[in-house]
Amino acid sequence: MRSRYSAFATGNAEHLFRTWHPRTRPAVPIETGDGWLGLEVVDVVAGDEGDSTGVVEFVAHNTDGDLRERSRFEKRGGRWFYLDAESR
Repeated sequence: MRSRYSAFATGNAEHLFRTWHPRTRPAVPIETGDGWLGLEVVDVVAGDEGDSTGVVEFVAHNTDGDLRERSRFEKRGGRWFYLDAESR
């Protein structure tokens, strides 16, 4: 989760693409933005070394307003991939 936030904050669309699950990855380029001020992890469900899925709820602070989201992740081949999210 933190690496994806950093990628949004620094404009690293390639990292976002590589860490997005192939089943849910968008076909269009991923847009990144400016004004990111910080990430606050609110809740984590599973996602430990032995788990195959996990959920992270977070607030990403931005100059245009905060984004609160609950993101689902899945582990494939020993790597975590972003599946999808529910905005809060």
